[in-house]
Amino acid sequence: MAKLTPVPSKRPAKKPPQRPLSSYLLSVVILFALLSGLYSAIAGTGAKPEVIPLSNVAQLVQAGEVKYIEVNGQDLTITKTDETTLTSKKEAEGTLLEALSVYSISPDKLASVEIEVSDKTSFGLLLLSILPIVLPIVLIIFFFWSLSRQMKGAGMQAFTFGQSKARVTDPSDPNNRVTFKDVAGAREVKEELKEIVDFLRNPKKFLEIGARIPKGVLLTGSPGTGKTLLARAVAGEAGVPFFHLSGSEFVEMFVGVGASRVRDLFKMAKRAAPAIIFVDEIDAVGRVRGGGYGGGNDEREQTLNQILVEMDGFEPNDKVIVMAATNRSDVLDPALLRPGRFDRRVTLDLPDRRDREEILAVHAAKKPLAEDVHLRTIAERTSGFSGADLYSLMNEGAILAARENRKKVSQYDLIRSIEKVMLGPERKSHLLTVQEKEIVAYHEAGHALVASVLPDADPVHKVSIVARGKAGGYTLKLPLEERKLQNRKEFLADVAMTLGGYAAEKIVYGEVTTGPSNDLQVVTALARAMVTRWGMSEKVGPIALESDGGRPVMGDIIEEQRPDETASRVIGVEVKKIIDEGLSTATEVLMKHRAVLDIIAKKLIEVETLEQAEYEAIISAHGIVLKK
Repeated sequence: MAKLTPVPSKRPAKKPPQRPLSSYLLSVVILFALLSGLYSAIAGTGAKPEVIPLSNVAQLVQAGEVKYIEVNGQDLTITKTDETTLTSKKEAEGTLLEALSVYSISPDKLASVEIEVSDKTSFGLLLLSILPIVLPIVLIIFFFWSLSRQMKGAGMQAFTFGQSKARVTDPSDPNNRVTFKDVAGAREVKEELKEIVDFLRNPKKFLEIGARIPKGVLLTGSPGTGKTLLARAVAGEAGVPFFHLSGSEFVEMFVGVGASRVRDLFKMAKRAAPAIIFVDEIDAVGRVRGGGYGGGNDEREQTLNQILVEMDGFEPNDKVIVMAATNRSDVLDPALLRPGRFDRRVTLDLPDRRDREEILAVHAAKKPLAEDVHLRTIAERTSGFSGADLYSLMNEGAILAARENRKKVSQYDLIRSIEKVMLGPERKSHLLTVQEKEIVAYHEAGHALVASVLPDADPVHKVSIVARGKAGGYTLKLPLEERKLQNRKEFLADVAMTLGGYAAEKIVYGEVTTGPSNDLQVVTALARAMVTRWGMSEKVGPIALESDGGRPVMGDIIEEQRPDETASRVIGVEVKKIIDEGLSTATEVLMKHRAVLDIIAKKLIEVETLEQAEYEAIISAHGIVLKK
């Protein structure tokens, strides 16, 4: 399964959201305050030079106290010898010399004064004079322009509120096209979906013989198994537009919006036919309808009703196929699953070993791998991983290599990534005391030794006392070959192996710690399932008293009826019997091989982690036969 690359939308770019009116008002007020401050600074409110009559100017010149006079029209700027400045005015007619000559100033005194006549245009004064008039007009115009834009944006948003938000993938775009070659594994599912591709390519062949292709295809499976990727691959193989959106995008707080978006989506798809509509997580809108608890105008129910109407209204020649994905098909409304709607259901299982190897090869295509990398070995150690888990594994391996400044991803990086994906990162800050470390070592050694001795248990691949996630240590055991079915002997071996840590603490220390708490929860759940679901108790017999989950009733998930008090008492006795039997087996194994238990524990205290080869060398040296 290839990594799903985000597909750029082919719709026109969205306009930025309109700002609220209050923000515009605040902007106008702030701008007005800034401009007012600027105007005050330019106009100046400080003290101005002293204005004196022209006769005083003549006296100062006669006294030799004037250094410089600047003439600007009628205005005079007098600079004294002590650098102080005075201002005065003269008559408009005549020059300054003519005006001063009437005061009988001696020529030598007048000659010592530097006089400069300037004819500057008073642009600043002109600006200051017109700014108080122009500025309010500009602010008013800006305010009404912003207000009109806001009103226009709100109006347009109201008109587009009910439109579909589907993202469209253009089939002619080679960068975003996905085909079945890009999807590793899922061989049976791809064969099933090839009929859909054939219909979209050549619908005439089906219509001429009277066949009608399914209108809806429901992809179900665990998260990360590639449901969305397969839907894109169908569109890519057929070369048709792909309308993709999530079920939650239909539902809004306003009644009728979801139904409007459904109508708009199907209208768009019919115009672009042949096309594929893909609704991811359809259980968000397609759950079982209730009995009126949400009122007559419940938005989710209105949206679901519109989907049912649109799918049922397709004509035989409407070359539009609806695909949907969910991992909770049990909660969907029965009307969605009837013939004529989602009448073809395709289940995606977790990949097997061969599929995992192919998926790893796809994700490793663009990563430089070292010569020691064997993807087959990684595939064997990743039983139960989904396609998304395998992508995360390869990505974590590349991150570990880059963190250590290496140019290639090694097998050791991928092995560490398996544990990181399964259990979480190492908690190197989780420091244990000497006694705690010894307890954890004996605990994990107990798990591993019981698993190695019992013939029906899976072989051990790794034992570690390094904390990961919530686990203080872990024992990794994997089956020799993948299996879909397990018998009672295998479950009893799992119970004994799970209680191996509890038994080891009891044998070595005479008491137990809180370490086995999770083991006890796991083994109790397993034993109860053997009794109540799988008929593996002789006393209770082949009766299913509990199920995997509840059943949908009137929009809610209702738990199945629990056993009565008498049956619960019998179930409790049988569960305890299975657990006691497993604990007895684990204790017997550890007591018999106590010397090996001590050796494994001491080695774990020394090196903290034992890989499969080193661990098997220890147990085989003491007469324990390895599983083949």
